[in-house]
Amino acid sequence: MSRRVTFVATAVLVGLLALVGCGGDEDDASGHNDADVAFAQEMIPHHAQAVQMVRMTQDKVLDPKVAELAEGMAAAQEDEIAQMAEWLEEWGEDVPDSTMQDMGHHADPHAENMPGMMTEEQMGELAVATGPGFQTMWLEMMIEHHEGAIESARTQQEEGRYGPAVELAQEIERSQTEEIAQMEELLQQS
Repeated sequence: MSRRVTFVATAVLVGLLALVGCGGDEDDASGHNDADVAFAQEMIPHHAQAVQMVRMTQDKVLDPKVAELAEGMAAAQEDEIAQMAEWLEEWGEDVPDSTMQDMGHHADPHAENMPGMMTEEQMGELAVATGPGFQTMWLEMMIEHHEGAIESARTQQEEGRYGPAVELAQEIERSQTEEIAQMEELLQQS
């Protein structure tokens, strides 16, 4: 009998250890890592600069398709900024300022190495551009800006651990790839 009791006790112990191990994996999957933090801290000012670029279109004469695309970008990116800021607050991390008036390349230290960020000089050139030249410049700059966001989103998908942030990165890659295709088509038409 004692061998049977020992065998059952051992089997129960092994089973419990396996469950604890599985539970630990689930906790790890719902946690976050440094890549998740970096993604959110860099993407907030990156999105904020895109929103600023959209605001520059509001007093310009644009192809209605460009204006519609720009407004859709701003709405989506403002929602994503709010989501990422919420995550950073929950994690006890710094939340970059997304309301800055000047979102030039070095406006926020979190965005310093973010691909696709426009320099202060580029933003200044866009601000003073007029006529059809503005629309062309805006489309070209936004394509470059989107390409940078896609690069960062791919890095997040490879290195991030927080499920919702990885899902957001997938959505950014999908939506901004589609928008690049639309903008390239609009450039060919202008």
